[in-house]
Amino acid sequence: MATKEEERIGLIKIADDVIAVCVLRATLKTAGVHALSGGLTDNLAKNFLGKDSAFKGIKINQSEEGVVIDISIVVDYGIKIPSVAWDIQENVKNEVEHIIDSKVLAVNIHVTGVYIEEQQS
Repeated sequence: MATKEEERIGLIKIADDVIAVCVLRATLKTAGVHALSGGLTDNLAKNFLGKDSAFKGIKINQSEEGVVIDISIVVDYGIKIPSVAWDIQENVKNEVEHIIDSKVLAVNIHVTGVYIEEQQS
């Protein structure tokens, strides 16, 4: 009887966009997150290439050891940023490991802004 490892015939590569969908979903369902925030590379792609990234604010780095994820976010005013960051890390780690069956080595959170809701008169 062959083991699971012996049954593999080739390499399985999961596209970064597939992982980004999982990250996007897990991040936006976290309370206190207002939106994702694009970084310098997203702005350059939009300005020079005319392409708006569907997954702005998410950077995926895959290796044989696992996945490292960077997420740039805008948080709602009045929330505890460390708590929200911890929740995002847990949600993303669980979602990605469940969907792609690969180890998440790190989920780095970059808070780039705070959203303050405008008061209407």
